[in-house]
Amino acid sequence: VCTLNLSKQDHHLILAGITTLSCQNGTAGDSHTVRIVNSGITTVGFNTYFLWPSGSSPTMPTADGAISLISFTVQRVGTAGTQLLSGASLDFS
Repeated sequence: VCTLNLSKQDHHLILAGITTLSCQNGTAGDSHTVRIVNSGITTVGFNTYFLWPSGSSPTMPTADGAISLISFTVQRVGTAGTQLLSGASLDFS
């Protein structure tokens, strides 16, 4: 599990193996960008905080060196659950 600290707006991650993105902190209305670089064959998943327009997370590239860009806005933070309104991912590999 890789936990994004939502007190920052930009997140640059170098990931390897099987990783699930999670989050902590954050403020409703804040926009964030996640830049992912695969180091070796990488499988990236998302916890249930991430809500996607299609209802399911995008297929992320797994190849070594692949670069992905994901943006999201914090919808809600709190005991009722965190919701992140996620945009489509872009693959730059």
